[in-house]
Amino acid sequence: MGLIKAALVGASQTLADSWLEFFVCESIPTDCLVVRGKKQLGKHSSNTKGNDNVITDGSGIVVHEGQAMIMVDQGVVTEIATEPGVYKYETGTAPSIFSSTFGAGLKATFKEMWERIKYGGSAAKDQRVYFFNMKEILDNKFGTQNPVPFRMAYQDLGRSFTVGVRCNGIYSYKIADPVLFYVNVCGNVTDRYMRSELDNQLKSEFLDSLQPAFAAISASGIRYDELPGRQREVKAAIETEVNPIWNEKRGLKIWTVNINSATISEEDTKRIQEFEDRAWNRDPGNAAATLVEAQAQAMQNAANNPNGAAMGLFGMGMAQQMGGANAQGLFGMAQQQPQQPVQPTPPAGGAPAGETWKCECGATNTGKFCPTCGKPKPVKLTPDGWTCECGAVNKGKFCSECGKKKPEGAPLYKCDKCGWEPEDPFNPPKFCAECGDPFTDDDIVK
Repeated sequence: MGLIKAALVGASQTLADSWLEFFVCESIPTDCLVVRGKKQLGKHSSNTKGNDNVITDGSGIVVHEGQAMIMVDQGVVTEIATEPGVYKYETGTAPSIFSSTFGAGLKATFKEMWERIKYGGSAAKDQRVYFFNMKEILDNKFGTQNPVPFRMAYQDLGRSFTVGVRCNGIYSYKIADPVLFYVNVCGNVTDRYMRSELDNQLKSEFLDSLQPAFAAISASGIRYDELPGRQREVKAAIETEVNPIWNEKRGLKIWTVNINSATISEEDTKRIQEFEDRAWNRDPGNAAATLVEAQAQAMQNAANNPNGAAMGLFGMGMAQQMGGANAQGLFGMAQQQPQQPVQPTPPAGGAPAGETWKCECGATNTGKFCPTCGKPKPVKLTPDGWTCECGAVNKGKFCSECGKKKPEGAPLYKCDKCGWEPEDPFNPPKFCAECGDPFTDDDIVK
C-alpha cells in the first residue's frame, strides 16, 4: 500500500468526482494541533455505507500548505506526507514518504514504525488519516513565579554574585516530527487534539529549563539585564535543555524565545551597587573624587546644622582626622601611579592581533584559553617580575592594576654561576649579588 502524488487539480469537486473517496482538511485552527480526516464522498461514489475506518483503493488525499498528513494502519503509521499536493492511495504499492524539509530524522522514524507491521502488501481493516498543524504555534506566555538563580561575574575584580532573576516573555514552537508526536503525544485521536491539552506540561518544562540555561548564559559573561536583547543566546541555551524531551521524544522544536523583562530584587540591586562603588574607589584618583564630593556635601550639611556651622565643620574635621586620609593625599597617590600605555583593542579571540602562544597540548592559540584542552594562557614571567592578564607588569603578590593574585607555579630563580638565591626567588634582581652575573631564563630552577 502507498501514496502516489497526483497532478494538482484546481477544484475539490473535480477531485471528489474523480475518486471514490476524498480526504481533505480545509483549515486547521490555530489552537488545534491534530485533526482526524473525514471522508468526503463524491456524487458518483457507490460506497455510501462503507466503514469510515477503511480507505478504498484509489481514494484521494489533499495536503495543504502548513499541514502534514499521516495514514495509520491498524494503529501503526504507514504513510506520511509533509509536502503540499494531491495524493492517490493505492493498496498495491509500497509504503511511501513525501517530505523534503524534515531530513533524515523523520524518515528514520517512519522506517522504524513500518518495520513493526508488514501485511504482505494487503490493506488492513482499520485505517485512519490524520492532518497535523505544521505552522508556528504562537503566543505561549511564561513568567517565573519564583526567582531563578543567575550568576553575575566581575572577572576584572575577581568577584561573583548570585542573584534571583524574575522574568517573563513568550515562546513559540513547531511540530517537527509528526510521527513522534502521534506515537508519544496525541495517539489515537477521535476527532482533534487541542494545544490546551499540552500547554501546561510544556510551560512547566520550559520554566524548569531556565535555571540550567541561565547558568550557561551567565558563564559566557552575559549580564541578567542583557537578557531581553540576547534572544539568540537565550533560545540556544533553552534548546539545549528541552530538546532531549521536546524534540527527541515528542517531535516538537522550540522556534522563538523572547524575554520581555528581567529584574532582580531591591536587596540584590543594592548589594551589587555597593560593591561597584567600593570597586570604583580602589583607584586613588576615583577615591579622591568621591571624598571631595562627600566633603562638599558635608559642608552644605554643616551650614544647615542647628547648632551652628562651626560645630558642623569641627565635626567634619574630626572625622577627616580619624579617617587617616584626605583628598590631597589620594590625588598625590594617583599621580605617582605609572600610566599604563593604551593597549590596542584585541580581536574577538581575546589576544592582541598577531600575538600567539603555544599550549602544553601542542596547539597554537591566540585567545586566553586553549580551544583544544581548555587550559588558560600561561602568565608571562620575566626577571623584572610577572605580567598579569590585564597587561600590567608586577613584582608583588597582587596585580597593582586589577588586583588579581599572582599565579602559583611561578619559576624559582637561582644563580647558575655561584648558586646564590635571592630573598624573593620569584622576583630576582637584574644581577646576582655575589658574582654579578645577570639573571636570565637560564637561572630558572627546573
